[in-house]
Amino acid sequence: MFATLGLDPATDAVYRLMATRPEGWGVEQIAAHLGSPETDVREALDRLAEASLLRRSRAVPGTWRAVSPELGMQLMLRRHQEELDRRQREIAESHETVSRMISGLRRDPGPEASGEGADGGAERLIGIDAVQARLELIADRAESEICTFMPGGGQSAAAIEAARENDTQLMSRGVGVRTVCLDSVRGNPPTLDYARWLTDNGGGVRTVPTLPLRMILVDRAHALVPLDPADTRAGAVVLRLPGAVAALTALFEQVWEASLPLGCDRPRDECTGLTPPERELLRLLSQGMTDEAAGHQLGVSLSTVRRSMAALMERLGARSRFEAGLRASQRGWL
Repeated sequence: MFATLGLDPATDAVYRLMATRPEGWGVEQIAAHLGSPETDVREALDRLAEASLLRRSRAVPGTWRAVSPELGMQLMLRRHQEELDRRQREIAESHETVSRMISGLRRDPGPEASGEGADGGAERLIGIDAVQARLELIADRAESEICTFMPGGGQSAAAIEAARENDTQLMSRGVGVRTVCLDSVRGNPPTLDYARWLTDNGGGVRTVPTLPLRMILVDRAHALVPLDPADTRAGAVVLRLPGAVAALTALFEQVWEASLPLGCDRPRDECTGLTPPERELLRLLSQGMTDEAAGHQLGVSLSTVRRSMAALMERLGARSRFEAGLRASQRGWL
């Protein structure tokens, strides 16, 4: 019932039992009915109490009762949304810190950071061919894991072919591959086929509404980020500074934890009826971002942005973008 919102199956089973049985059952009765150790039942009860899914029983003092499934779902959804909001704030703070750090490195990469042979803490690769050559070298030398942010929505056929070739080589040597894409790739058949292929072959693919930057982490020791986020074909910066790589690794893990596995659909927020991409679109436009820029951030077309915004305005009963933003704020959508 609540497994998709963070409760483990054992705790969910205890809740189901308490919601359908008379009040007053103790740990021994619950454990006997479920065939579970009493210690596991006590831990489950603690988790239910922490999630506010239990109330003290008035009928049988000293015992607990389960809240109704309807209230329980509202409480869990609210808790889930608060956790997502907290993670998004952490991601935004990490992104800002990392962006400042990378901007400084781009401005002053050091005298040795001008080509592939550089051995300093930061190295520039000029042009898409230099970047592709380094990616091939990475695929050959990686030992444990490659973690990637893949913004931009649907990928080109050439990019997918190159990624599939590199990933095949990596996974054949036992190197783990984890990729975070935009939610919009779920509507792009070629990119979705690649993501499913990667998952079927042991990799991990998850999606989020937006991503902070394009990035590749190698063995938690090297990182590639674009020289110019607006033009990834211009080249990349290779970072080996431990502090920089550690910050980027922490950012990846935060986004990974907040992302959705490929085989799952994003649920709508029960309180607002919004999907995460819809909520993110409202947030981006409320910050003054143009339709084109918001579409680029979300990895969707301009027509998709305008169609989505028109639907949101209709739901809000708004006749202008300004009025839509005001009403969305009043309803707690922003």
